[in-house]
Amino acid sequence: QVQLVESGGASVQAGGSLRLSCTASANTSEHCMAWFRQAPGKDRVGIASLYTGGTWYADSVQGRFTISQDNAKNTVSLQMNSLIPEDTAMYYCAAGPSRPYVCGIMHRTGFSDWGQGTQVTVSP
Repeated sequence: QVQLVESGGASVQAGGSLRLSCTASANTSEHCMAWFRQAPGKDRVGIASLYTGGTWYADSVQGRFTISQDNAKNTVSLQMNSLIPEDTAMYYCAAGPSRPYVCGIMHRTGFSDWGQGTQVTVSP
C-alpha cells in the first residue's frame, strides 16, 4: 500500500496557475501515478497520469496541465495553468499498478491507493 499526501490547493482567479504536489511513501517510478478530480455532485475523473515512458491527459486539461515526477523525492506534481472556473474541484493523487493501460484508461477503479485530496477553487 502506498500512502499519498497532496498539497498546493488554493483559491485563485481564472487565468491563474497552481502547482499541486503529491508525496508518496514508495517509489513513484514503480507505479502508474495519476491525478483525479471530483467536483460537487460529479464523479471522480482522471485528468493526468504518468508512467515510465509516457503521460496521458484528459481532453479537458490537455495543453494547460502538466504532470511530472521527481523520483529522488518520491513526488508527483501537477502544474496547472490557464485555470478556468470549471477546474474547481477536489484534486486527488492516486497510485496504481505499473501497467500502461492503467494510466491510459485512467479510470478510478484501476487505482488502489489514494490521498485525502486538496481543494482547488477558481473564481471568474
